[in-house]
Amino acid sequence: MPKSLTVRETVELQPFLFASLPEVKKTKVKQWLKHGAVLVNGRRQTRHDHPLAPGDEVIIQSQGESKSSAALPKALKIVFEDAAVIVIDKPAGLLSIATEAESRNTAYARLTDYVRKGNPRGRERVFIVHRLDRETSGLMVFARTEEAKHALQTKWDAAEKRYLAIVERAPDEQEGLLVSHLDESHPGKVFSTPKSETTREARTRFRVLKRGDKHSLVELTLETGRRHQIRVQLSDIRCPIIGDEKYNARSNPAKRLGLHACFLRIPHPVTGKPVQFESPLPDALARLVAS
Repeated sequence: MPKSLTVRETVELQPFLFASLPEVKKTKVKQWLKHGAVLVNGRRQTRHDHPLAPGDEVIIQSQGESKSSAALPKALKIVFEDAAVIVIDKPAGLLSIATEAESRNTAYARLTDYVRKGNPRGRERVFIVHRLDRETSGLMVFARTEEAKHALQTKWDAAEKRYLAIVERAPDEQEGLLVSHLDESHPGKVFSTPKSETTREARTRFRVLKRGDKHSLVELTLETGRRHQIRVQLSDIRCPIIGDEKYNARSNPAKRLGLHACFLRIPHPVTGKPVQFESPLPDALARLVAS
């Protein structure tokens, strides 16, 4: 397991490591920094003079741990990592978890390999907190412990989740609230229907960031988390997401679904303090709204 240290006062990184680990030779500490074995708040840090603030978490990984990211697919990136959570930037086309047809090429399986450092008998594991559709890219959170999973899921409604979508046409209003009742009983597709005992209310705030002749860029903030919620609601207002043939899109200029989870703010499962993460629109989508 990696060694974790908590910062108590304002200090630079290398002096902090010297003072916190007097039993370790200073040359060894410098090697850790040089070779990327030191993480500050989940991000690798090689600068000896990196400023630390009270509450920061410093993790020292072993050589094997620091190199274990090589087991991850190139397109799957770790945005943040500590002893409680891992936040990834999932590429489009990668399943969140296994299905009957695919068990290995999933974000869950790849991260399990990562935390076990490629050892299939390792005991380290990750826990699913939420899911993204296979076709959707962007930020996704996994817990490192059952306690962290429970804490995250208990407060998941308090998390702020934003998406960017490239849609056909554009909503008539510049911003607003989409409210509908979704029937999720069909395994392959979700339907918007009149309210009933079998439907669940879905609420999504939207804001048009850029209007175009063929495509527009829309920011969406979830107030509820229903399956295919954004995809159904945008289709309902005749602005389907590009590439979303299932929900009536007629164009697919990026050769993928035009939906990206771009922003996430959650209460940290251990400290309770809010932490936030951002992911820019992937190049394949950004090019469509660049001009």
